[in-house]
Amino acid sequence: MARSSADDMELRRACQAAVDGSSAGGKHKVVLSIRVAKSRGVWGKSAKLGRQMAKPRVLAITTKSKGQRTKALLRVLKYSTGGVLEPAKLYKLKHLSKVEVIQNDPSGCTFTLGFDNLRSQSVAPPQWTMRNKDDRNRLLLCILNLFKEIMGRLPKVVGVDVVEMAIWAKENTPAMSKQMKTENGPDDSGMAESDSTVTVEKDLVSQAEEEDMEALLGTYLMGIGEAEAFSERLKREFLALEAANVHALLESEPLIEEVLYGLEDATLCVDDIDEWLGIFNVKLRHMREDIESIESRNNTLELQTANNKLLTKELDRLLECLHIPNEIAECLTDGSFGEAHMVKIIEACEWLSRAINVLEGQNLALQYTNMRAVKEKRAELKILKSTFVRRASEFLRNYFASLVDLMLSDKNNFSQRGQLKRPDHADLRYNYRSYARLLQHLKGLDKSCLGPLRKAYCHSLNLLLRREAREYANELRSNTKPTRSSTFSLEAPVGSNLTANSTDTSSVSEVYSKMLTVFIPLLVDESSFFAHFMCFDIPMLLLHGDPTNVSNNGIGASENHQNLTYANGTDAKTSHSLDDTMALNEALQELLDGIQEDFHAVIEWGCKIDPLCCISMHGTTERYLSGQKADTAGFVRLLLGELESRISVQFRRYVDEACHQIEKNERNVRQMGVLPFIPRFATLATRMEQYIQGQSRDLVDQAYTKIVSIMFVTMEKIAQADPKYADIVLFENYAAFQNSLYDLANVVPILAKFYHQASELYEQACTRHINMVIYIHFEKLFLFARRIEECLQSSPAEEIPFIVGLSKVDLRKTLKSTFSGLDKSANAMYKKLQKNVTSEELMPSLWEKCKKEFLDKYDTFIQLVAKVYPKETIPSVVEIRDLLTPM
Repeated sequence: MARSSADDMELRRACQAAVDGSSAGGKHKVVLSIRVAKSRGVWGKSAKLGRQMAKPRVLAITTKSKGQRTKALLRVLKYSTGGVLEPAKLYKLKHLSKVEVIQNDPSGCTFTLGFDNLRSQSVAPPQWTMRNKDDRNRLLLCILNLFKEIMGRLPKVVGVDVVEMAIWAKENTPAMSKQMKTENGPDDSGMAESDSTVTVEKDLVSQAEEEDMEALLGTYLMGIGEAEAFSERLKREFLALEAANVHALLESEPLIEEVLYGLEDATLCVDDIDEWLGIFNVKLRHMREDIESIESRNNTLELQTANNKLLTKELDRLLECLHIPNEIAECLTDGSFGEAHMVKIIEACEWLSRAINVLEGQNLALQYTNMRAVKEKRAELKILKSTFVRRASEFLRNYFASLVDLMLSDKNNFSQRGQLKRPDHADLRYNYRSYARLLQHLKGLDKSCLGPLRKAYCHSLNLLLRREAREYANELRSNTKPTRSSTFSLEAPVGSNLTANSTDTSSVSEVYSKMLTVFIPLLVDESSFFAHFMCFDIPMLLLHGDPTNVSNNGIGASENHQNLTYANGTDAKTSHSLDDTMALNEALQELLDGIQEDFHAVIEWGCKIDPLCCISMHGTTERYLSGQKADTAGFVRLLLGELESRISVQFRRYVDEACHQIEKNERNVRQMGVLPFIPRFATLATRMEQYIQGQSRDLVDQAYTKIVSIMFVTMEKIAQADPKYADIVLFENYAAFQNSLYDLANVVPILAKFYHQASELYEQACTRHINMVIYIHFEKLFLFARRIEECLQSSPAEEIPFIVGLSKVDLRKTLKSTFSGLDKSANAMYKKLQKNVTSEELMPSLWEKCKKEFLDKYDTFIQLVAKVYPKETIPSVVEIRDLLTPM
């Protein structure tokens, strides 16, 4: 017999580990663990298959002692995915109400446990199936014993005899004792055996129940008191039963014979039917073979018919593809390219494209690729294509040149003397658009033919654009007659060139502005039209990199080709390959190259008339540059960047010349008073502010920075030429700089910066000059103060009066000599200040600064005297201020 799972120690240890891992509040001991199969049925009905599928489970009975009480639990454990036992259900044995063995199971190994604390009593409890009755009895005995111990009574038991259970327990007591000994050791074996005996004899059948059973058995007389009498009785009953059976057989003999005759007749009929069925089967087999042969031949014929139809259809389609209509061939080889015939030409091109695509390897079935007819027709189409492409390319090249020559020959299309003509290419583009679809088909047939066509288009249109720009610029200049102003000089005397520079030269800037207004939109439109008309298939033209990064030798030089790319947004799928980009850039260069020369001529013409016009021209160019968005021609942006750079160079050249004129002043002989470039710079700055247009502010600020820096450096150098009068020259010129730029500094930030710088330098120069004048006329007083300060660094204040030359007597002498002729000294100091100052308007502020500086120094002297000579009395600062006030 197979070993019971209740004796499996590994199973018990796994159960103990699972219980320890899930329980809290104390350790539970596993009393019994056994493997079962779990299933579930419905009350009073047969269960469905899915519900009856058994699931492996382990039932473990655990106990936990709490003082005099014992807590028993029935735990249901299941196997996890890793084969480890884990808790699934928990029942308290004190709630056990019924133990029922299922009668439908003939083995008697299936039972259910009913608990009175289940939430839903309408749901059938699970059914537990054991391997054999021994396992069942073992588990039920353990449960009943624990329940009896805890509750003092037994639950309701259905489907199993309690006496039978008691007999089984008595028979299996040694085995159970041996098991307990094996599990718990020799010390527990006697206790286990005693407990089992007591449980079986005293607990399962009580004394009262045993007496009731004996009384019941006594009421039924079975007559088995003597074994011999009972044996004789059984023999007599057996013989009587035998005789009754033989008698019944003899009475039914006629019926049996009649049944046998009927069976013989039925056997003969069955044999006849079997022969007939064999004959019919042979005939049906032959008929089946004939039908299969007919169906096979019929299927073969149907397949041949379908294949022939498909082959005929495919050959017709192939012949249709290989056939070249005569009207198509004549149109492609000898047809006219006039506008009236363009519809037929386009239809012929579409047919030719379809025919070539059909005969391509990827569009044609593999079995047709190497057919001789297909190869010959492909070669014929290739010849037809090359002939048509050659004729169409030659026609378009001549057509482009003829249209432009026709416009060049008509003088009314250009500006003439006294008549300014704005370029208009609407008719030209209308004529070109008539052949736009033809160009698209040429690109599909032979993309290489577009290169010569693009060059021819660019060459012809470039001649027209340059002629229009030249005539328009010449007429603009001839219609503009500004008075040529002499170059504004910063080295001339103050009033020598003011009248000439007051001439209005704004018309010069308007000429440049009109050129940009007319031709920049025209060039943008022409670039976009060219990109679409010549089948570049790009909706916008973007510029990458610095727009001013162009060579000085021309716009769109080879090193700048990479600056232009066509793209639609940033999507890489719509960007051109590098070859297409290079081809487009080269074509744009041929289309627009050379037109910049007329713009250069206008710039140089304007700079000769008035260099300050560069400011307004720079602002106009900046405005157009900022207005060029991503959907405009990048080549035009390069043109604007180059024009802006050229204007900046011209203006910087003028600024450099002005700086050179300022630097010439330092080589002149000794100069006094206000230098001539100070007021002239203010006039120049006023004029420059009049020319500023928005974004040219930076250009002018750079010019201000450079000129003013040179002015300040030059003033310092001129002042150092004669150190005796250096401070006078500096503060007079810094004052003049502030006075001349006061109004502009309030509105121009960069000039306000230099204004404050000049103010600081003015204060420094005034302070140095005033200190020099004060020390000349009050030398004794402040020399005495300096000696006191020097002695204080090495000696205490109390010892100073005892030093030779610093006694109280010496102090009184110094004060007497200083203040006895204070009014004369002050007058002499004023005259000294007035002697070399050329600007009389500076004297009041200069004299006030002088008096304030003297009083500050005298206040310092008084503090020294109070510290060293505390008992000496000298005039106060207020007294001296009162003496100097009326002077």
